[in-house]
Amino acid sequence: MKYVWGFVWVFLLIHMLTYVAGSMLAVPYNFATGSTLGIGAFILLVVVTAVLPSPTIEKH
Repeated sequence: MKYVWGFVWVFLLIHMLTYVAGSMLAVPYNFATGSTLGIGAFILLVVVTAVLPSPTIEKH
C-alpha cells in the first residue's frame, strides 16, 4: 500500500512541478512529459530506498 500512495504523491507533485516550471518558462503544459517524469521519479525513489541501509535501533 505504501507504494501505491507513494506513486500517487510522486505523480501529483511531479505534475505540479511540470506545470509551474512550464508556466514560468512560458511553455505549454504537456501531460505526457509530466507522466514520464513522474514514473521515472517513482522508480528512482524505490531504487534509492531499496539501496539505502535501514537504521539500526539499539535497545538499552
